[in-house]
Amino acid sequence: MSSNQHPMLNVAVKAARAAGAIINRAALDVEAVRISQKQTNDFVTEIDHAAEHAIIDTLLGAYPDHGIWAEESGREHGRAASDHVWLIDPLDGTTNFIHGFPVYCVSIALLVKGRVEQAVIYDPTRNDLFTATRGRGAFLNDRRIRVSKRTQLKESLISTGFPFRPGDNFNVYLRMMADVMKRTAGLRRPGAAALDLAYVAAGYTEGFFETGLSPWDVAAGSLLVTEAGGLIGNFTGEADFLEQREVVAGTPRIYGQLVKLLSKYSKFASAGEKAEVRQNTPQVVEPALEAGIQADDPPPEAIPPQPAGE
Repeated sequence: MSSNQHPMLNVAVKAARAAGAIINRAALDVEAVRISQKQTNDFVTEIDHAAEHAIIDTLLGAYPDHGIWAEESGREHGRAASDHVWLIDPLDGTTNFIHGFPVYCVSIALLVKGRVEQAVIYDPTRNDLFTATRGRGAFLNDRRIRVSKRTQLKESLISTGFPFRPGDNFNVYLRMMADVMKRTAGLRRPGAAALDLAYVAAGYTEGFFETGLSPWDVAAGSLLVTEAGGLIGNFTGEADFLEQREVVAGTPRIYGQLVKLLSKYSKFASAGEKAEVRQNTPQVVEPALEAGIQADDPPPEAIPPQPAGE
């Protein structure tokens, strides 16, 4: 840990590394990990719980009067009325982890009076540590990072997440993906939103969008993006996105282009825009299911065309 870092960031780094050590040990024999299901396609493991406990113990050991808002245990720890609240996702990308797919991370953010002030995202598989303190820039392993310099969507790599919960509108998401995909150099779905945001901050991708995310998924990554020179908000471009369950991030120019494409899909879109989306969205998923085709294996005509060079 750097002596130049904010003391609270140093504690968050210590907590993230403790959780990462638990995750890495479990990854050596992932088939032995006990798994339960919170809802359809939404899994939690004993490692999520163990990592979360390690993080909470470290944070409250240093700051017992702080509040905690964690993915698995909610707000049952710490002092709920505190101005300082830690948002914790102990293992973002649990589905990847239980399959041995090495794309997952620990995400920790500190909110002070509702604003993200400290951020840590730790990738234990690569030992990559992303950190940010408001006003001090964003870093990867103590090296300053900046968003990509690309300004055209057609040259950009964009990441996203696919809908997977009951009630998600798959048809609208396919339309949204098609609108973005055909205008970019490529669309990716790594499977861990916090890392997706860290990668925007590091310049690995030019943008990211997803719906259905919780505050602990995006809090740390949002500060990394803005401290690296990027922008983040909801689909209509408003900055108050943390609890709105829709987020778009990117370089300043790419962010603007993504908002222009995605705004009509926002929950805050006008009634006319929403009606247009419904009218122009073909029903491609439900008929396939009725025909006995799996939802993750739609007919070829349901899949938006891939850009050249994929």
